[in-house]
Amino acid sequence: MQAAIMYGPNDIRVENIEKPKCPPNGLILKVLSIGLCGSDIRNMTTDSCKGKYPHIFGHEIVGMVDEIDINTPKYKVGDKLYIYPEDHCLKCDECRAGHSENCLNPGDYIARQGGFADFVVVTNEQINRDAVFKLPENINLDNATLSEPLSSVYACQENINITLGDSVVIIGAGPIGCFHAQMAKIRGAKCVIMVEINDKRLEMAKQFGVDYTINSLKEDPVAKIKQITNNKGADKVISANPSSNAQAQSIFMAKAGGIVVFFGGVPKGTLVSLDTNYIHYNNLWIYGHFGANSIQVQKAFELAISKNFPAEKFITHVLPLKDINKGIELTKSGEAIKVVLHPNLN
Repeated sequence: MQAAIMYGPNDIRVENIEKPKCPPNGLILKVLSIGLCGSDIRNMTTDSCKGKYPHIFGHEIVGMVDEIDINTPKYKVGDKLYIYPEDHCLKCDECRAGHSENCLNPGDYIARQGGFADFVVVTNEQINRDAVFKLPENINLDNATLSEPLSSVYACQENINITLGDSVVIIGAGPIGCFHAQMAKIRGAKCVIMVEINDKRLEMAKQFGVDYTINSLKEDPVAKIKQITNNKGADKVISANPSSNAQAQSIFMAKAGGIVVFFGGVPKGTLVSLDTNYIHYNNLWIYGHFGANSIQVQKAFELAISKNFPAEKFITHVLPLKDINKGIELTKSGEAIKVVLHPNLN
C-alpha cells in the first residue's frame, strides 16, 4: 500500500509499504477520505516524534471496512466508518463525570500509525470506546472528515453558551476560525468579528457569516472592536491561533463580564503575560479549551454530515495522497481553508 511517511521535520515521502494485518477483534479500514489538520501540519514540520521515525500521521479518517476479525460482529466488510481519533476510556472519574475530554486514559492517536495511507488499523479498544461511527448511506465522505475538527469547536461554543444575540470575536481565520464563525452564526450570534493578519484568509472568511473583518497588522483591533460594539467590547472572544500575543491582547476585546477562550495552543513552554488587574476589575472569565466530550463528539458528527452545515464551503481542495506536500503548502499559505486527501486514488 501507499503511505505518506514522515522521516523527519518537513521530510514527508509517499512510499509503498506493507499493508497492516488485521488486529484481534478489530478491523482494517480502507481510507477513502482524510482531512489535513493544522496539528498534522505542525507535527510534520517539527520534530514532533523526538527523532522516532519513520511515522505516519493523519487522524481525520473516513473509510470502508476492508478486513474484519470474525469476533467483531458490530461491523461488516463494506461498512463506511468515521473514526474519532482520541478514544475515551468511559470509565475513569472524568469520563463518568461527563468530562471525557479530560479522560485520564485516552488512546494515544499521535503515537499510533495514522491514516495518511491506503489502509489503517482500527483496534478493538477504539471500537469498544465508541470512537467508531457508522456512516449513513449516500453521505459525502469528504464532509464526514470535518467531524473531528468541528467537534472541538462545537464543544467550545456549547460550553461558553454562544447564543442568540451574542457578539463574538474570533482571532485567526484559519480552518478552525472559520468553523467558529459558522458555528456562532448557527447558534444565533448577531455579530461575528474576525481578526487576522492575512487578507486572503479574511476575504475567504466572509462566506461563513463573518460580519466584520479586521487585519490587525493594518489597524488596532481593540479600537476597531470597541467602535463596532458601541465601546462595550464583545460578549465572547475566541483566540483560535497559536499566538501568545493574540492571547494577551484578546482580553481587551471583551466587554466587562465577558468571556475569553484560549482555543489555539501556543508553543509548549510559552509563558503569556496577562493584565490580571484588567481581568479582575472587568469581571472577565478566562477559559482554556481542548477537545470534546463523547456526547459532543456524537453531536458534531451528526451536524457535519447534515444538510444544516455547509461542509462544501470549507473543503477548498481535494487532492490525491501523493500530493500531501502540496496540501501542506496550500494550507500554510492561506490559499486553502481545508484540504482533504484521497488515498486509494489511482
